[in-house]
Amino acid sequence: MATRDIAVARTVAGLREAVAGWRARQERVGLVPTMGALHRGHLALVAAARRDCPRVVASLFVNPKQFGPREDFAAYPRDEAADLAKFREGGVDLVFAPTVGEMYPGGFATAVQVAGLGDAMEGAHRHGHFDGVATVVSKLLLQCVPDIAYFGEKDYQQLMVVRRMARDLDIPVRIEGVPTVREPDGLALSSRNVYLSPEERQVAPLLHRVLHDTAIAIAAAPDTVTANIEKGLAVLRQAGFMPDYLEMRDAADLSPMTALDRPARLLAAARLGRTRLIDNIPVMPR
Repeated sequence: MATRDIAVARTVAGLREAVAGWRARQERVGLVPTMGALHRGHLALVAAARRDCPRVVASLFVNPKQFGPREDFAAYPRDEAADLAKFREGGVDLVFAPTVGEMYPGGFATAVQVAGLGDAMEGAHRHGHFDGVATVVSKLLLQCVPDIAYFGEKDYQQLMVVRRMARDLDIPVRIEGVPTVREPDGLALSSRNVYLSPEERQVAPLLHRVLHDTAIAIAAAPDTVTANIEKGLAVLRQAGFMPDYLEMRDAADLSPMTALDRPARLLAAARLGRTRLIDNIPVMPR
């Protein structure tokens, strides 16, 4: 059905019918999975899909399976009307907005787990999170079967998990990463930034600055990874953050690194008040 000039599918059958019509005309399809609460980061994904594909589908679904029992599923920001307006302005052709019952009907008993990649960092601090991500994304890819699906690099570990899942399950979809979109002061855009108090919002960009400074220090002295990470963690704690982790990992497979001898990624997660922030940046050997 259409909602204010944008098509909305509430069922898998409706989604597949629309995509089948485009396929019959040999039109390439891009998919942008979201949980709503849209910001410029999401719209950058839409813009990337729009550049590559004549047809763009965006999903709008707050996935309960990727939230832990003490996480913010009930409080997660939701405003479907505002999200549909932003999707329409961004040039989305179809929004797939299923109910929980449509995605996980009675008797649903399957989970997708990506071992290894999903175990550390976010996986260690949010048990079961990546199982929920891999399960819902595998469903979305199979429901839509786009040519390309777009994910933000802000959730870098998630991007890597999704790429491995699609490869391992032979899902014929290219997984495209899109660079992180930031505020002018460096804070990575996130739907959860609305939880920050005005005072916390002033402090929040320090997470990116610590990553930036740590990356520069490691690039200058590739064998000082541990010392520079400890220094960065100390700066965060002194500013009022409660870090979950700050780690350097191989950019290709997220394996641990103790020296900078190949392209790497610095990844961090830290709580500031009631808000949990994540961020990452690349680190390249000189």
